[in-house]
Amino acid sequence: MKIPFYKYESGREEHSNVSDVLDGEEIDQVQELESEFCDYIGCSYALAASHGTSALHLAMLALDLKRGDKVVCSVNAHPNVPEVVRHFDAEPVFIDIDPDTYNINLDKLESYLEDNKSKKLKAVIVTHVAGLCVDLARLYSIAEIYDVKIVEDACDALGATYGGKKIGATGADITCFNFSSHLKKNICTGGMMVSDDEEIVERARLLLHHAIVRDEDALEYIYDVTDIGHDYSMSPLSAAYIRAQLQDQDKNIKRYQEIAAIYTKELSGVPHIKVPDASSAEHPYALYIIKVDKNRDSFALDLKEAGIETGLHYIPLHLLSYYKSKYSLRVNDFPVALRSFQQVLSLPSYPSMEDADVKFVCETIKKIAKTKV
Repeated sequence: MKIPFYKYESGREEHSNVSDVLDGEEIDQVQELESEFCDYIGCSYALAASHGTSALHLAMLALDLKRGDKVVCSVNAHPNVPEVVRHFDAEPVFIDIDPDTYNINLDKLESYLEDNKSKKLKAVIVTHVAGLCVDLARLYSIAEIYDVKIVEDACDALGATYGGKKIGATGADITCFNFSSHLKKNICTGGMMVSDDEEIVERARLLLHHAIVRDEDALEYIYDVTDIGHDYSMSPLSAAYIRAQLQDQDKNIKRYQEIAAIYTKELSGVPHIKVPDASSAEHPYALYIIKVDKNRDSFALDLKEAGIETGLHYIPLHLLSYYKSKYSLRVNDFPVALRSFQQVLSLPSYPSMEDADVKFVCETIKKIAKTKV
């Protein structure tokens, strides 16, 4: 038996939408997706982009990030987070994490902001690891006190909620989603930037396609360029596919939660294994992350030999050669992230995963755990 880490889903609706594009149907798939996404999230504006990283880069453009500016982020994030900051010759500032959620530690964030008040401090990018968000009410309060913008990296949090509201409609200045997540294998690429701030969205929309503007009364091939933009445009094929996927997202989250419940039940009390905290009813479990206290890599290799793929979320940014060298970071500068990195392991989870497959993973973990001393 082989259990992949993730499988993409494709059904009749996806095929139908993609066929509409290939058949030349006069449907603006990107515009339709943006409208449907606003309805789904409950936000005012949505801007489709070619990829989640593109959406995040566009967010930095919309905030007018400049050389020497600073953006705070968790040290436990995908490399695209500080990467989009560095492309502006701005500086990412890393903060250690909460040991249970793997998200940015708000106490440490607040302490940093208190000790480093500066006009150069532009924003905080908060990554919702596995779709579980931080205390957003506190986060927004901190942002207001220290006058910084909040950008939420919601690559795992599509459809996730906080206080009953979907992420993207809870009060962030900008929220970015990734439909072609680096976490999972997919056949389309796409991202989305959402906001309730009309000024931010207008600037982002201008820069979305080379800052090209056209006079509606002029010939179609007449245009002007009013700023320095880029091409972040989502393809109609991707938009068509994602529109169909969006319809099933709430159902998919329910399935993730069912899978998580099986994992938690079966793995609780297994030697060397710690299951995630299940206290939040709003945890979407876009990832199911366990901790292995005895040689995580050896454990992962044993699972691989049994046909089970796993993931790692994430290698802390201060351990990566570029950031380690650029900012003279030491291995022990972020002890919580370092300790978590040495133990965390993400288990397979996808909507079409059968209960029998989940239990096979659990039984295999139990067998491997017995061999560890």
